[in-house]
Amino acid sequence: MFYLNCAECGAKFEAFPPKYSCKKCGSQLEYKYDNETLKTGKFVGHFTFWRYKKLLPRVRNVVSMGEGGTPLVKARRLAKNTGLNNLYFKDETRNPTNSFRDRCAALIVSNAIDLGYSSVVCATNGNLGASLAAYCAKSGITCHVIVPKNVDMGKLAQMLIYNAIIEEHGEIVDDSLKRANELTKEMGGYQGSAELNPLSIEALKTIAYEVYEQMGVPDWFIVPVGSGGTLYAVWKGFKELELRGEINSIPRMVGVQAEGCSPIVKAYVLNIKEPTLQTRPLTHALAILVKNPRYGGLALKAIKESQGTAISVSDQEIFLAEQEIAKHEGIFAEPASAATYAALKNLIKEQVIDKENRVACLITGSGLKATDILQALTKKKKTAVIGLEISTKAKIIRILSEKHTYGYDLWKKLGKTMTRAAVYQHLNELSERGLVTKYEKNGKILFKVTKRGKRALKAISEIKLLI
Repeated sequence: MFYLNCAECGAKFEAFPPKYSCKKCGSQLEYKYDNETLKTGKFVGHFTFWRYKKLLPRVRNVVSMGEGGTPLVKARRLAKNTGLNNLYFKDETRNPTNSFRDRCAALIVSNAIDLGYSSVVCATNGNLGASLAAYCAKSGITCHVIVPKNVDMGKLAQMLIYNAIIEEHGEIVDDSLKRANELTKEMGGYQGSAELNPLSIEALKTIAYEVYEQMGVPDWFIVPVGSGGTLYAVWKGFKELELRGEINSIPRMVGVQAEGCSPIVKAYVLNIKEPTLQTRPLTHALAILVKNPRYGGLALKAIKESQGTAISVSDQEIFLAEQEIAKHEGIFAEPASAATYAALKNLIKEQVIDKENRVACLITGSGLKATDILQALTKKKKTAVIGLEISTKAKIIRILSEKHTYGYDLWKKLGKTMTRAAVYQHLNELSERGLVTKYEKNGKILFKVTKRGKRALKAISEIKLLI
């Protein structure tokens, strides 16, 4: 039997409808169940999210799009690069809408239908909105999504195509949560926000169940942290497995935040119970841009009880980690997810994690949803193309500054790396700009560098610096 329990004062409440705060003391509520349910509930069926239905709050109308059962990828190349023997990525990009939030959407929308709701409201910085919009579309109910000003366009595109009603409110998701709370009261909708619905924790604890079935218990489990709910949920899943007698240890939990928004890391470093952030939060990893994490206290509890740690990484480290994961393991992770690998590299350098440890990193969502990385890569490609064009023209000018020659000879001197037509195209463009000129000798057209061309040759290195 499931019920809602206050983490602070121990008060108990009916399981449904889901509530996020205690009526007595205002603290966070979470789902609990009696020992019989915990110890006798079995994993049943195929390797999917619903395999763990017996250890989830009761569901009558199951809404599913094939979520869960995501692969645990052994990262052999990155393990070698970092000196680890065993490195794994739990790849949640394989879910239906390409993120871990599909687990939450499956359970939340199922519960909303069980309770007779025709609409779901949620505040989100991206992934949850995309997931709920899709699952609501499948179920024929309305999805109202409140997003902050800064949200990844790829995630917003998903919400739009799934026909969600979208409202922008506030700078960050903390502001959007206030509006979502108001809207549910105004319209009588179902509250689907992950921070305001404890079913999200129950949904995400299944990640721990799956990892246990796939590899046993890792020594370290590294999780990107925004509200703190995901880290706490994974820890809770392993704790339940321990209480069931299936495991005799739990992984050391690592919470990772961006340097520009790290209230949980600061609280961990200062050894205080509640997250703290005095500055304006700022990071390109929008999925973890949360100033006041609602599950921050519980996340800190999980970190400390597991003898884990909390660490922040720079946006530059995140960006580089994102590229490494893609280049070496073929997984395109969103920035928040890549932060786990960036943190791992730092923890290895600091000798917190050694090569004998088995490490699992959670990849929460796809990089295709995050616009910053795509824009950066596009810029990089454009820069490379421009740089190549300038480099080719510079080579032509340099060759001609040493000796007048004709097109065919230039083509050979350039290593025949392009067509002869392309060489003449470059020569025509250089001629139009007054950098080279041509003349006829013995029936052949020869090219030479002008004074302006020679000045341009000296300036090429400066031009390259400006690209």
